[in-house]
Amino acid sequence: MLSSGLAVVFLGSCSLLPAKTFENRQSDIPAQNTTEPNPVIVPPPIFSSSEDSNFVVKVVQQVGPAVVRIDSSRTITSRVPDEFNDPFFRRFFGDAVPQPRQRVERGSGSGFIISSSGQILTNSHVVDGADRVTVTLKDGRTFDGKVLGEDPVTDVAVIKIDANNLPTLSVGNSDALQPGEAVIAIGNPLGLNNTVTSGIISATGRSGSDIGASDKRVDYIQTDAAINPGNSGGPLLNARGQVVAMNTAIIRGAQGLGFAIPINTVQRISQELIANGKVDHPYLGVQMVTLTPEIKEKIKTRAGDRLNLTADEGVLLVEIVPRSPASVAGLRVGDVIKSINNQPVTKIEEVQRLVEKSKIGTKLPIEVERNGQIVQVGVQPAPLPMTREG
Repeated sequence: MLSSGLAVVFLGSCSLLPAKTFENRQSDIPAQNTTEPNPVIVPPPIFSSSEDSNFVVKVVQQVGPAVVRIDSSRTITSRVPDEFNDPFFRRFFGDAVPQPRQRVERGSGSGFIISSSGQILTNSHVVDGADRVTVTLKDGRTFDGKVLGEDPVTDVAVIKIDANNLPTLSVGNSDALQPGEAVIAIGNPLGLNNTVTSGIISATGRSGSDIGASDKRVDYIQTDAAINPGNSGGPLLNARGQVVAMNTAIIRGAQGLGFAIPINTVQRISQELIANGKVDHPYLGVQMVTLTPEIKEKIKTRAGDRLNLTADEGVLLVEIVPRSPASVAGLRVGDVIKSINNQPVTKIEEVQRLVEKSKIGTKLPIEVERNGQIVQVGVQPAPLPMTREG
């Protein structure tokens, strides 16, 4: 939940739960010998060379058969309170003790085929805890799916079905995306199979905390292409029919605010899931806040002389998990992180990105300001502890 009251909604439809276009044109300005230190990445034209404006139709015809529907179900057993096993209660209730009850929760989402032999990508929350996964192709064929692995931290999962010669999607480069590029979403929102919507890339690099999903280690792509519950795990495609992201979330009550996981991230995670069945993420064991003048003033008001906070910017550590890598290395509450691996940081998102890029078991140099002094600390990240519901 964001401080502004916005709530992120991940898009598995569970029962438990145009824009400015870009074209290549000849310039009338004579060429000049100029040097640009940071050349601008030019996005691909959204129209074909034949000037066919209905490029969406071609993309859908090209890739639609590789988009699938995923249905999942899991059995939930309600627990009998321990008090009913107490002899005192049995004196009054005898054998009439409540018995555990079971219910089946069902959900549906989307996915896309990445190998002709049946590997499919989707969101972790679509198949999390599922007893059974069913995959339905556009041609109507249905298969039982096996979850090869899932990663709740990035919300990526890989499913395998027993099939061959399947249509697949080609992969684009999400690092080259720019706001304003045309995109297409295909999925199964609210049970309406093979639904197509289109729009643009609204923004890139949205952090989890930006959208109210601070537990996710993903920089999201924002789009105004209409996505709804059931679109989870479906592809977001560019004008050439390449998948550039995986649709995953919306902000409750908002319109035109959808979020997708960049395909470069999805590929990296899925490769680890296929190889190992899981993904280990580096973990320090700290709770932190981006230091601003307002935050600094509030902390001084509450802590008084107990905390000698001299820094004006950086990332303030407000809690250290006992026996965590941060605790073992000697990081303290009140430390202000100034750099990680010699790279300056001023926001918690920057810390999270650098930690995610670090290696488990290899010391990570962290520079902190403590009581007005600069202190160097080496923290050895450990695998992130995983906790699951149920």
